[in-house]
Amino acid sequence: KKVLLFFYFSLFFFFFKCVSTSYAHFLLLFFSAIHVDSPPSIPTLTTSYAHGISSHSLLSSTVDQCLKHTVERYPDREALVFMQDGMRKTFAQFYQDTAAGLLAVGLKRGDRLGMWGPNIYEWILMQFATAKAGIILVSVNPAYQLQEAEFALRKVQCNAVVCPTQFKSQKYCEMLRQLCPEMEMASPGGIKSSRLPDLHTVIVTDSQQPGAFHLKDVMQAGSSQHLQQLQDLQKNLSCDDPINIQFTSGTTGKPKGATLTHHNIVNNAYFIGMRTGYNWRKNVRICLPVPLYHCFGSVGGGMVMAVHGTTVVFPSSGYDGHANLVAIEKEKCTFVYGTPTMFIDMLSQPDLAKIDLSSVEGGISAGSPCPPEVIRKIINIMGIKEMLIGYGTTENSPVTFCGFPIDSVERKTETVGCICPHTEAKVVNPTTGVIVPVGAQGELLIRGYCVMLEYWKDDEKTQECITKDRWYKTGDIASLDAYGYCKIEGRIKDLIIRGGENIYPAEIEQFLHTHPKIQEAQIAHYKVPRYITFVQGYPLTVTGKIQKHKLREQAEKMLGL
Repeated sequence: KKVLLFFYFSLFFFFFKCVSTSYAHFLLLFFSAIHVDSPPSIPTLTTSYAHGISSHSLLSSTVDQCLKHTVERYPDREALVFMQDGMRKTFAQFYQDTAAGLLAVGLKRGDRLGMWGPNIYEWILMQFATAKAGIILVSVNPAYQLQEAEFALRKVQCNAVVCPTQFKSQKYCEMLRQLCPEMEMASPGGIKSSRLPDLHTVIVTDSQQPGAFHLKDVMQAGSSQHLQQLQDLQKNLSCDDPINIQFTSGTTGKPKGATLTHHNIVNNAYFIGMRTGYNWRKNVRICLPVPLYHCFGSVGGGMVMAVHGTTVVFPSSGYDGHANLVAIEKEKCTFVYGTPTMFIDMLSQPDLAKIDLSSVEGGISAGSPCPPEVIRKIINIMGIKEMLIGYGTTENSPVTFCGFPIDSVERKTETVGCICPHTEAKVVNPTTGVIVPVGAQGELLIRGYCVMLEYWKDDEKTQECITKDRWYKTGDIASLDAYGYCKIEGRIKDLIIRGGENIYPAEIEQFLHTHPKIQEAQIAHYKVPRYITFVQGYPLTVTGKIQKHKLREQAEKMLGL
């Protein structure tokens, strides 16, 4: 029997070796297909420490190496669809656009380039063009006003800024001229600014402006000399080089620049894809309404595209709930991403019942805690059965816990998923630092490949949140079960101690969500139980997170406190 079995396997592989143009590629696909990341079936945790194991090792590739590999495999597959502009790019077309133009206009490895704008093609183009040249992409919040933009650009010493002329009420070029009046008289690439001393280059995506390059000219500027320079430079790039600075969302104060490496974001995208099954699903088309400036968009969308060869569909430049549904129907999207707020908005669209969502296999909700009642509605009303909940932080590249498509409804609604591969997590007593028993609450700490290098040029803030042994303090109160699934109870800063009992606003918010006439709830600790206020909406970051510091200011003003 053993001889026969060996014979049949030998025959099987010999056949494919003969007919396949890429024997190695076939083996890769074959073994990827039989390995499906599945939820743990045995409770192995004896204390609140979890380590995500995997039969797949970490990748040592740079961002560009990942994209190049995917281009070679799927040159004619659609990589990007921008519904608003009617733009479509295959992987081959997209890779051709990420040429040597940035080097041609004087930028060099290690420079910081700020991308300031909404979800437009040029955003994702800059994401990969900078990585190719070893330039650090700085993701600037498209909603930043003058002072916020100045703070961010000065904080990370941006050498270049890429932006559209304006988007809706955001007049990017006008704000840059206010910050840098020297632009008016400067030659492109030769800006010398007193307020932004490191800035010398501005590139505008859609118009010709004084002192600035037009992006189309930059894309055509790379000569054969610059292409050779780019090829030589790439030989020396390391997966441990910083490649992206992501600002923390600033829901509690001034944003900090989380500095991420190729290794951070390549592997996070790789294992997000493995968890969702992008490595074996056919024709994955992701509807991506979340902003690219945030990790959820740039890593979960852009990097997943580069690593797994998925197609990413952008419904609109700025968030539009109806446009999301139209994109899903027209483009036959198989996955949809969103923050809880975005899914709540999609559920409330008046024509939801008329939209054909039958192509959708699954989705990911992340960015902030998703109330269980909302998850049930996504599954039952939108019909997204393989809904996953993701949890993470910008500082962790971002995902550290994520559900499985086949998880039970209870796990989807009561946890933020299971520990991700090659990631360590522990829950400790916030005062003593001692690991708590399984199921007990404490502060969640994360260690592994996903932890950022640092907050850019800010040793003090870095040391506050990363211990000497490289554990990142999330500031979240959590608990782990024996299978490695995590429950987030709330933020340490939001904790209410009343009569000796610990109360988290999240618990109250989740209960309120069960009421049919309550669409969204947020309760800050100072309003429990003395004040209850009803509002039409919340101040949000562009990623859909509720800005509690602004909410606090509004409530104090409303209540005269």
